[in-house]
Amino acid sequence: MRDKIVEILEDNNRLSALLIRDHVNEIEHMVKLIVTAYKTGKKIVLFGNGGSAADAQHIASELVGRFKLERKALRAIALTTDISVVTSIANDYGFENIFSRQIEAHVDEGDIVIGISTSGKSPNVLKGLRVARLRGAKLLGLTGKYGTELKEISDVTIIVPSENTPRIQEAHITIGHIICELVERTLFGK
Repeated sequence: MRDKIVEILEDNNRLSALLIRDHVNEIEHMVKLIVTAYKTGKKIVLFGNGGSAADAQHIASELVGRFKLERKALRAIALTTDISVVTSIANDYGFENIFSRQIEAHVDEGDIVIGISTSGKSPNVLKGLRVARLRGAKLLGLTGKYGTELKEISDVTIIVPSENTPRIQEAHITIGHIICELVERTLFGK
């Protein structure tokens, strides 16, 4: 068991080193887009399936509540939290429309929309991003090694160089935490 623990932690460290080497610019670009959106009265909308849904909710909660600093709430919505809306859309329009339909209702020009998909191929995430593009939103994507479809749609995408879903998700939440901390520091000092 100890060997497996060490293997997992070393894999995590290897991915962190690759993110440092290859994706610092993308993370910085995402932070700047989000800060600009907040400074101009816009909001952040996040979504994904399964663990990515949980990541979307986690990041939104850090922005609305607080990450580290006592400050005013920031507008962020995870489209995965209202089960009545999700199930009614899935029932009436199909699961592939659970995000796109909500985006029609909630996303305005200049908002930031963050789609999270470890595979980068989730049809409902891709459709949601396409509808957000039509509404004039800036699109950010978090995905894994094979996420080229998501990358093609998004303005800025971070592809975690792994096909191991748990490691991809761990990297996504680390990136989310970095974004939250830097957005908070930029907007509220310290």
